[in-house]
Amino acid sequence: MTANLTDDDYAALAEFRFALRQFQVFSEERAAEAGLKPQQHQALLAIRAAGPDDATVGYVAQRLIVKPHSASELIDRLEVQGLVRREPTQSDRRRALIRLTPQASRILSDLSSVHREEIRRLQPSLVAHLSRLT
Repeated sequence: MTANLTDDDYAALAEFRFALRQFQVFSEERAAEAGLKPQQHQALLAIRAAGPDDATVGYVAQRLIVKPHSASELIDRLEVQGLVRREPTQSDRRRALIRLTPQASRILSDLSSVHREEIRRLQPSLVAHLSRLT
């Protein structure tokens, strides 16, 4: 089904995608300043946001929209860096929960604080762009 789009619709979509891309670049730069790759930052955030028994390799794969083996390799690299640790579960020793180390928690706290401020700064613009699309 093809929708009838106006020039204004195209402009609104372009502006919204541009605003998202600006935030993405901001996020990538802040992660690099903290010594992380963007995907590592995303993984740490997903792990921190997960429920107490939900942060598994499969969960990280789902949240980052990657294959489980890619998420496992990412977790391996974070583990080598001392940012996460795997804890076997009591009920199923084959299943491991991923936990942030204190170092990762400090890094993520700092990153999340600057990201929240940037989102607050961008909010009026993002809301305006979204409103043009509805």
